[in-house]
Amino acid sequence: MKSNELLLDSFGRIREIVAATLEGIDDDALVRRPAGNGNSIAWLIWHLSRVEDAQLASAAGLKQVWTAQGFAGRFGLPLSERDTGYGHSFDKVNAVKAPPELLQEYYDAVHRQTVTFLATLGDADFDRIVDTRWDPPVTLGVRLVSTIADGLQHAGQAAYAKGLNRAPAV
Repeated sequence: MKSNELLLDSFGRIREIVAATLEGIDDDALVRRPAGNGNSIAWLIWHLSRVEDAQLASAAGLKQVWTAQGFAGRFGLPLSERDTGYGHSFDKVNAVKAPPELLQEYYDAVHRQTVTFLATLGDADFDRIVDTRWDPPVTLGVRLVSTIADGLQHAGQAAYAKGLNRAPAV
């Protein structure tokens, strides 16, 4: 297996969890916050999509799907177009609302851009510096792995939150 194939598989697993979490979910469950102050499923899916979109677009030298394909306008959130959810307050988490179909459509568009980019990479590409604001500077390989880790963590949280919404077993 080539390195980019391993990464394609990893990002594919995020997509599978997102799809399974959004399948059959209703609007109330999407915005319900575990324990009243945890992150909602809508926020978690939106955030992991925004992070993958922003991180991969920057690393690949591409435009973000969020703005280039009009998702910012379609979501109509009261947030900056650059917002990815980092450091959101209680009120900003509450502001992220969208139907499951739109959340899935956005993630799928981000995933397609990710897959297209990853398919072009060879092993030597992973050592390319993509962010000099850190010490040591961040390579493409490190950025991709950190994006996968973030996506899997948030997708798992969303799946867990969906499970909390189910009626208890009798």
